[in-house]
Amino acid sequence: MTSLNVYSVLAVLFLTCGVVMATMENDQIIKENNCETKLGLPCVLEAFTSIFSTGSISNKCCGELVVLGKVCHSALVKRTLENPVFNDLNPTTIIAKSIQTWNNCLALIDSPSPSP
Repeated sequence: MTSLNVYSVLAVLFLTCGVVMATMENDQIIKENNCETKLGLPCVLEAFTSIFSTGSISNKCCGELVVLGKVCHSALVKRTLENPVFNDLNPTTIIAKSIQTWNNCLALIDSPSPSP
């Protein structure tokens, strides 16, 4: 239960403008594209854990992530990395996991459904 609370707090940080250290570029992208309103909280948690921890993302949330768009996805990940809470994470590893999550979701969404 504690880990769920921790992930909830981290997800809120991921979504809100409370990250003072965010660059203007990422903030501007996020604001102009309404990035923070396009992904439901359950999918934010799944995406967050698949990128910043060890978790997976469901087909449903992959669909929401692809609808969110790569520009928003990248800007939100970069802004999260700028938060001092995440100083101990390796940005190169996180960016690689972010790209992997994006590519996996895109392939999943673009793949044709099996015939009955």
